Amino acid sequence: MVEDSEIKTEVSPFAVREGEIKTFDGKDGYVSMNQIIHKINIGHIGEIHFKIMELINDFEFMTSRQIYQMLVYNKADIASQDKLNNKLEQLIKSKILTRYYFTSEEGKCIYRVYCLEKMGKYLLNSRGIECKWQPTDNTKTVGMIKKRLSGNQVIIAYLRKVSAFDKFVVKPELKAKKLGKTFKCHAGVKLSKNGKSIDLIFEAIRREDDWEDRFIDRIKYYIDFYESFIPYDSGYEMKPQLVLVCEDNKHVIEAYKIIITNKLEIPNIKLLFTTDLRQNSDSLVNSLMEFKVEDGKYKLEEVELKILG
Repeated sequence: MVEDSEIKTEVSPFAVREGEIKTFDGKDGYVSMNQIIHKINIGHIGEIHFKIMELINDFEFMTSRQIYQMLVYNKADIASQDKLNNKLEQLIKSKILTRYYFTSEEGKCIYRVYCLEKMGKYLLNSRGIECKWQPTDNTKTVGMIKKRLSGNQVIIAYLRKVSAFDKFVVKPELKAKKLGKTFKCHAGVKLSKNGKSIDLIFEAIRREDDWEDRFIDRIKYYIDFYESFIPYDSGYEMKPQLVLVCEDNKHVIEAYKIIITNKLEIPNIKLLFTTDLRQNSDSLVNSLMEFKVEDGKYKLEEVELKILG
């Protein structure tokens, strides 16, 4: 597998392209549960297939690269990316999983996105594994799916590259008490070192249709969450650090401009930013950024956090 740092691209694979659509790339037709049980009985579907299903159940949408990296991290018995792709093909043919790709005027994207099908839910439930998948999950928009993929990438980067990594949450649930809303951000990680811990929560922003208005609404939720925060709210002993994950540096500036012009600064919170491609570096020590004011002008600077080493 090509290492993250060897990936040469100036545009995030999880950036939203103009006019981009989601295209079905699964299997049509009918597969019975009896056929699937027969495949399990003769060993064509085994434990590694169930581990793949569990991962996709947890992460909702994943690329094959993300699945492979998580399997390796969990020390699963998978020899290579090619071996994994064969397993994924078996699950697609049995309609346990399905997949999509994205198309725009620029052409097809280079990766496929995998998600559960109803047969996958039935199999997980048969093993007592909670699965909240429902058919409408697979109707989610390109923007929603790419936010999920971006959040996945952040989690995988931290667990693979940060020695202080403790644990992760795929979709941390937060409460905006005044607005009476419960909402989920796109990733959460806990870092622990020398008896001290810090929680980071990540909100992925994509340039989807009307993204500016959507972003304003989300920031209002975060303002409410932080202003109303008391210890152990949403399971956090202290206020978690918010990081906005943008498509690129220009997008970071666009997002911050929206915050400033709409007076949406979060009181007593240092707002940090990152981008998708910054997760590909060998070290994440300089992966975060913040805005500082110099001579009355806003300047974007890297934040060096040694705990990310």
